[in-house]
Amino acid sequence: MKLHLRLRDLREDRDMSQAAMAKLLKCSQQTYSRYESHTTEIPLESLIFLAEYYDTSTDYLLGITDQIKPYPRSNEN
Repeated sequence: MKLHLRLRDLREDRDMSQAAMAKLLKCSQQTYSRYESHTTEIPLESLIFLAEYYDTSTDYLLGITDQIKPYPRSNEN
């Protein structure tokens, strides 16, 4: 599954509109729609935000892994 499909599925699983997600990302609904339609690349900062918001990893969002659970975080700084 590709990034744009996972973004849509995760958003819809939470019964969120594109407009509501765009507001969280501080972008327009049109921009967010382009992320989901894969016509615009998503900025790294937004990708990280979404991984944290959905409690998953960027690797899952990007389709590198099918493991939805995030990796354990290190307590080291």
